[in-house]
Amino acid sequence: MSLVRAAFLPAVGSPLEIAGIRLPEPGPGQVRVRLAAAGVCHSDLSLSNGTMRVPVPAVLGHEGAGTVVSVGEGVTHVAPGDGVVLNWAPSCGSCHPCTLGEVWLCVDALSGSGNVHATTEDGTALHPGLNVAAFAEETVVAANCVLPVPDGIPLTDAALLGCAVLTGWGAVHHSARVRQGESVVVYGVGGVGLATLQAARIAGASPIIAVDVSPEKEALARAAGATEYVVASETTAREVRKLTGGQGADVAVECVGRATTIRTAWDSTRRGGRTTVVGIGGKDQQVTFHALELFHWGRTLSGCVYGNCDPAEDLPVLAEHVRAGRLDLSALVTERITLDGIPGAFDNMIAGKGGRALVLF
Repeated sequence: MSLVRAAFLPAVGSPLEIAGIRLPEPGPGQVRVRLAAAGVCHSDLSLSNGTMRVPVPAVLGHEGAGTVVSVGEGVTHVAPGDGVVLNWAPSCGSCHPCTLGEVWLCVDALSGSGNVHATTEDGTALHPGLNVAAFAEETVVAANCVLPVPDGIPLTDAALLGCAVLTGWGAVHHSARVRQGESVVVYGVGGVGLATLQAARIAGASPIIAVDVSPEKEALARAAGATEYVVASETTAREVRKLTGGQGADVAVECVGRATTIRTAWDSTRRGGRTTVVGIGGKDQQVTFHALELFHWGRTLSGCVYGNCDPAEDLPVLAEHVRAGRLDLSALVTERITLDGIPGAFDNMIAGKGGRALVLF
């Protein structure tokens, strides 16, 4: 075992601890990765506060990229020195959703989170928060949790492909299936929201409306592709309808995970409109509809897991957009930090500040 610095969650609701952990060498079917960068995602915050449940203590972090240090027996698709993107939700290929081609719904995708990943210096067992434990200088993951970085993509940018960009891209292209010329409204201008705005722009949507509680995010949103910006209020749905000829948007993408925002997103779409919910909310976030409005409006409301993506198929597509200059990964990043800056990045997310914070190792 070797000692590496990591950010781990001692217990749900506790502050993260930044300390040395003892990481084993890779066993059969495993890969050891030296992290180049890791994004700080709202899902990490959801894990820390108990909205999402995983075994603890746990090393958090699930959006990352780095270089393969060593591989265990049987690993052939990557070798030491290769750049890789971490895939926090690998599919098993054999469960019912996987056999239907819906790999993002794999029932075993998070089974690795229950494994013992490493130990603290005093011997306490640590789990990998969402399989990959990216908030660490190095990590050991199952071989199906790494994908080769596409040619021409810097490792520090590639980290964002592992969650924010796949999710935003997939919400637009796989879940909502936005067509050229359709109007799109995006609720929440964080890392995923910014990726969603870029995806809507690539899809040829018009207008593209961004909604957020913070007026300071307007420049970020417009740089990502928003043609209109609305500061969230009780009249948001009405404002969106005004910006779409009185009809409402064809598509709404909710990246917040709150009942009131989901309901507003639904209300802001036209008759027959489509709402895709990307944000992860708690069980206490109850959204209500009455039967008559469901009939009258004919709208569609759908959940979206990991952008409904198959990372192995979607990463090359995203890489081509990056190389062609259509997708700007660095535009998602509003703060570059060290491992010690993660608690502050959590505070910024709670306060609704900025886009993606990126940990650089």
